[in-house]
Order: sequence, then C-alpha cells, then structure tokens
Amino acid sequence: MTKTANMKEILPAFPEENIDMFAATSVLQQQAAEIRNLNPNWSSYLQSQMISQDVFDFISAYDVTDTKGQFLNDNRQQSAKAFFSLLEHISKESTIQYVLVLIDDLLTEDRSRVEIFHEYALKKNEPVCGNFLNLLNAADGFINNMSARIIAKFACYSTDLINQTDLQFYLNWIKEQLLSANNEYMQSVARCLQMLLRRDEYRTAFISVDGISTLLSILSGRVNFQIQYQLIFCVWVMTFNPRLAERMNKFNVIPILADILSDSVKEKVTRIILAVFRNLIEKPEDNTTSKEHCIAMVQSKVLKQLSIFEQRKFDDEDIVEDIQFLNERLQASVQDLSSFDEYATEVKSGRLEWSPVHRSAQFWRENASRLNERNYELLRILVHLLETSRDPLVLSVASFDVGEYVRHYPRGKHIIEQLGGKQLVMQLLSHDDANVRYEALLAVQKLMVHNWEYLGRQLEKEQGTSTDRTTALTGKA
Repeated sequence: MTKTANMKEILPAFPEENIDMFAATSVLQQQAAEIRNLNPNWSSYLQSQMISQDVFDFISAYDVTDTKGQFLNDNRQQSAKAFFSLLEHISKESTIQYVLVLIDDLLTEDRSRVEIFHEYALKKNEPVCGNFLNLLNAADGFINNMSARIIAKFACYSTDLINQTDLQFYLNWIKEQLLSANNEYMQSVARCLQMLLRRDEYRTAFISVDGISTLLSILSGRVNFQIQYQLIFCVWVMTFNPRLAERMNKFNVIPILADILSDSVKEKVTRIILAVFRNLIEKPEDNTTSKEHCIAMVQSKVLKQLSIFEQRKFDDEDIVEDIQFLNERLQASVQDLSSFDEYATEVKSGRLEWSPVHRSAQFWRENASRLNERNYELLRILVHLLETSRDPLVLSVASFDVGEYVRHYPRGKHIIEQLGGKQLVMQLLSHDDANVRYEALLAVQKLMVHNWEYLGRQLEKEQGTSTDRTTALTGKA
C-alpha cells in the first residue's frame, strides 16, 4: 500500500452516509446473519494438518470469548496471522464464509483494527488485500462480495492507500458487478464504491476506468430508489474535488439527474441530487464552468422543479437550504443569460429541442461565426449528434442548425464538409421520420449550390405543399 500524508474528512454528515444503515435490507447482510450461527469444527482442520496448533488455539479461543476486542488487542500479531492462514489453507465454502464474516465484524466494530492486518502484511512484505482480491474470483457470490466489502474497509479506513495495480483490479471488478444484469448483491457493491470514493485519492482512478459513464448509464435506466441513491451518492462524493466537479457535466450528469429529480418520490434521492447540483456550482474554481452548470440546470428544467419543491414542506433543513441556494443562483443565471450561452449549453447537453434561439434569424446573423470557437466545438457536437442520435427531434434540430450556420457564415459549406456533416445530412434524406427528412432537405438545400430545383420538388413532394411553395424555395435559392 502507498502512504498518504493528508486524509481529511471533508464530507458533511448525511444520515444515510452511515454505510451500514441499510444492512438489514442487504442480501449480503441477511446471509451474514445466518453464517454467524455456524459452528466450524476447528479440531478437524487441526487433525488433518490444514491449520497449525497456534492458529487452532487462536480461533478456538476467539470463537468463545465475550471480550473479542480485548482479545484482539492482546494478540495483535497472532490474530492477523490466524485469519490469513485460515483463508489460505481452508477450501470449504461455508468455513471461508464464516471467517470473512468474523473479519468484517471486527472491522465494523472498530475501524482502527485494519492496522492489525496492515502491520502483519508489512512485516511479511505482502499486500494486505492479497487474499481478499483472490477471493473476488470465487464462484460463491457471498464470498466474493464479502471480500469486496472487506477490501473497501482496508482502502477507506487505513492510513495507507491500496497500490495502483490492486486498485485497478478492484475498481474493474466493481464496474463489472454494477453492470451485471440481475445482480442480487448490487446494493453491497454500490456500498463498497460509496466507501472507497470517500477518499479523494481513489476518485481519479475511478474515472480512469470509465467509472462515471458506468454510473450514469445505470442511472439512465430503471433501477430502484436505493440503488439510485447509492450511485448518486458516489457522484456527490466526487464533486467535492474541484477539478472533478469542473469535468462532471461533460458526462451529461446534469440532464440525467434532473430527469431523476422530476420523477423521484423519495426524499433522500431528492436531497442527494440537490447536493450534487449545489457542489457543481460551488466547487469549481473556474467561474465560467459554474455558470455553464447553472445554464445546464435551467435548460434541464431544474428551476421548474425547484418551484414545485417550494410548495412542499421538508423537515430536512439541508433540503430547504439547497433549494434556496439553487433558486437564487439559477434565477441570477437566467438574468445574465445571453442567447448564445443558452444555445451553447443546449448543444453541449445533446438534448436539442425547438427552443426560440434556433428559429431566430437575428440569433444566426449575430452568432453563426461563434460556432467556430474552440476549434469548432459546437459544430463538432452537432455533427456527432447527426451521426449517433436516434431521437428524431434531435436530428431535426441539428440538421436545421447546420443549415442555418451554412446560410449565415460565408465559409460554412466548406467547414461542414470538412467535419463530415454534409454526408450525414444527406443520409438523413431517407430517414424514417418525416420531420427529419424535411429538415434534412432544407439543410441540403443550403449546403448545395446546384440542383436546387430538383430538391425543391422533393421538398414539395415531402410536405405535400403547392407548386407556389416550391417556386418560393427555388427562387430564394
């Protein structure tokens, strides 16, 4: 493990932050309650020479003592040796389950006991998590999930960090488990991640394994409110890092959480989302990013939801304060909002709709050239949406915008062609949706300098309009 010099608890005390608060509802904990009642025959392991005499003496005494804490303190070196030896030399699943429950219980009772294991591992020059990482591949679901829970405690409670190789392996295991369909241990896996991400040192590593995208892909689907809460908690914890808070909405976190906020009926889910939104405004050191986050929230209809919340009575003072804070900041951002700010944030969200700026000729006259900023950032997003979106509304609006950019910026045709936009718009001429075909025809008309009469006839056929409309279109061309 790697040494960390400065470990600060920077998180406010959410009641749900108690990692074991919902233990009674966890499949893992329900099974653990049954496993605690097992009575392994340690004598048989001694007789078959699977364990040594000193390991037998320790575990036999530990099982029957009523003062386990004092017993551990009096036998620090022997306790870690015994537990590790049992995991290494016993293969019977029920006994491994029992040993894992004993270890988890002693760590839950006193966090500082992680150092008992760390001291022993350091003396042996072995990674403290080694045995537990190996058990992540066990066939038994209880064994690998209880091992994962213990690893999370070593990672979170110790003064030292897990080494990078073990951390990458562990994070990838968590990611795979979260994405596993019908995983009955989902709640326990999410709990491990909640614990791990309390330490800032692990947050960047989680992003490096595509962790944020994984969380948001799950949250975009249908999951129960408990999993919703736990995964959003993980997002919230990461927003305490200013650098990560600045990057967070690049993963589209604001629109996704805004959708959950409007649908949620659980107060704790409401509260954690509001807390995320507040951090996305407060934590970034770049004021421009905070402003962009405010605009994204406005465009995701968060203000409307806040007005609904103001009519409700919340007993939780944090919710009331966050509603007031967000209301003030979002209202202020609306007043300062330029039409281009609004447009840019909408494009970056990927959720295009027929908001007023799209249809405003004045907007395009004044701002078409600004789509060239930051190496054509907004144009590249529009082209990406034309290529990847399956939403007819998004495709229609993106096609229209490409056409307006070309119409109002002299070199627009060449730039769109270079970015691959022309070919994508042409492909939409055969789209299943009539509105998409219509907007694609209009955009193609603006992109082409010949054959407009033919395109005008196609447009007339598509819309069922009169010959006069076709003449008007071709005359305008």
